[in-house]
Amino acid sequence: MDLLEYQGKQLFARAGIRVPEGEPASDVEAAVAAAEQIGYPCVIKAQVQIGGRGKAGGIKVAKDASEARTHAEAIIGMDIRGPRGEGPFRVREVWVEQASEIDAEYYASIILDRSEKKSLAILSRMGGMNVEEIAENDPDALVQRHLDPVDGLSLNLARELSVDAGIDEDVVGGVAEILVSLSKAFDELDATLIEVNPLIVTAAREVVALDAKVTIDNSALFRHEDIAGLDDLSDEDPQERMAKERGLTYVKLDGNVGILGNGAGLCMSTLDVVANAGGEPANFLDAGGGSKADAIVDALEVITSDEKVTAVLFNIFGGITRCDEVAKGIIEAYSRVDMDVPLVVRLDGTNSEEGLRLLAEADLDGLEVSGTMLGAAERVVELANV
Repeated sequence: MDLLEYQGKQLFARAGIRVPEGEPASDVEAAVAAAEQIGYPCVIKAQVQIGGRGKAGGIKVAKDASEARTHAEAIIGMDIRGPRGEGPFRVREVWVEQASEIDAEYYASIILDRSEKKSLAILSRMGGMNVEEIAENDPDALVQRHLDPVDGLSLNLARELSVDAGIDEDVVGGVAEILVSLSKAFDELDATLIEVNPLIVTAAREVVALDAKVTIDNSALFRHEDIAGLDDLSDEDPQERMAKERGLTYVKLDGNVGILGNGAGLCMSTLDVVANAGGEPANFLDAGGGSKADAIVDALEVITSDEKVTAVLFNIFGGITRCDEVAKGIIEAYSRVDMDVPLVVRLDGTNSEEGLRLLAEADLDGLEVSGTMLGAAERVVELANV
């Protein structure tokens, strides 16, 4: 779960990390009111879960109420694409923040290094740009330390990191304290990423988190009900949102062949077979073992709600899953969903003969049965590209 900048900053403030004073606003009047309360100059910042907001015109400094209104009107409702073309992301909220006098910009993060099964602290004297650019322009500017799972990040180790990164001597202590607080927050929040870019030094030589990028492990959200309630679905893909609401494992892809399987391994194999047959999968959807008719109906509704899908492949191997239940789900879906795309069904395993018999008796328009996975993939690709 990715948080918006201001949500991350609110968590930082609770952890004792200094952040600029600010207020969220979802409309122009609220933004102007927030600016009046905070004082000028202030910064109007688009709240979307993507980088490159400044270059896209999503971050503006306001010197008075007139400028605050002008910037809020321009930013709220705008679409922002990421630096690599991601999105667009519609701006539905802004964060109105006290402007900061910046003397230096650093980069700091705590990430989960899955290869080492440890968290990793990263600090750089070069902030304000993408970490990829930092690594490319000056690899030695990124100082990294893996953290002990028990001991975490001590203040002494944080000071060593700061010195090695070339942090200005008079703020080494302040940077080290924030690193320790970030590490503690990382552990307490069950985060997989906490990033501050830039971590600034103000004209008064205070160390302040000017940005906040926080990702929480979805599997741990049951321990953080307050954070789970922050989930911003405004820019979430509609099919992924629908699948989440129905308890389905779904990942949207860029193709036009809808895919449903039972079990992650079979789904992955189906993606490969469809690609090898010359097709482009539109999704990964795992209905799970023991899928009942209602789950199949839900899965079909999710897949066919994607306008790009021009054909659907059902690849079911019955173990725990009963093929007759899958067949009943398909038949039920035809009575509840506007099925205007062809389906190719491959059923094998538990009760497959009964399932195939039910489908044959139903004689559903646009439904074809194939006896093999390869044959089903080749046929669905052919139908998808008609």
